[in-house]
Amino acid sequence: MNWTLKALSALLTYPTAELKAAAGEFSEVLDADRLIPVRIRDQLHALLTELAIGDLYDLQERYVLLFDRTRSLSLYLFEHVHGESRDRGQAMIDLKTQYEEAGLAMDTGELPDFVPLFLEYLATLPREEGCKTLGQPAHIFSALAERLRKRRSPYEAVFRALVALADAKPEAEALSALLQEPDIDANDLAALDAAWEDEPVSFGPDAGGCKVGLIARVRGALRPAPDMPPATRPNPRQ
Repeated sequence: MNWTLKALSALLTYPTAELKAAAGEFSEVLDADRLIPVRIRDQLHALLTELAIGDLYDLQERYVLLFDRTRSLSLYLFEHVHGESRDRGQAMIDLKTQYEEAGLAMDTGELPDFVPLFLEYLATLPREEGCKTLGQPAHIFSALAERLRKRRSPYEAVFRALVALADAKPEAEALSALLQEPDIDANDLAALDAAWEDEPVSFGPDAGGCKVGLIARVRGALRPAPDMPPATRPNPRQ
């Protein structure tokens, strides 16, 4: 079991009293494993301290503003790869199948591309395999880290840690393409509404455009299928 990935998975879940109470244990895990560079570990400790001593409602509000109301910070991997394209449905099915084959049971309402769930799955794999798989969406994690840096958010450290753990560096072209997409402030309600409008689905041999190359880099993202309904954030795993 990769306990560092388990800790990072927990850090990206909706703040709860249980998460606050466990913050000290997560700090101990990160220091014991020593898989993450010291500078990034120090930043993670700062985030864990905030979670431990901060007001729960303030922590929850911050989380919602960042990850629920800001599309460019979505914690759903396929949002950054597929958007609302027709590939998303089959990608969900393929990834869910991988979880089931690994013996990871999903709770009702969970979506397989939710980053904390994805990390929980990787934590069950042999360390080398987990780090190799982590490298596939490394460009997504790097883009999220950069957007959080612009917001001076301590959650940046979680994604910097994921990039550091991955055995492959983010591809510059894929990262650049993600960073060129709109990054709207959560308080700009009109812009948010426009950003979350359903995108048109394209059919035919040219459907998907440059995203086709990115799809191949996330497991289970290869076969086209009808769209799934718009995602809702699942309850955090305990």
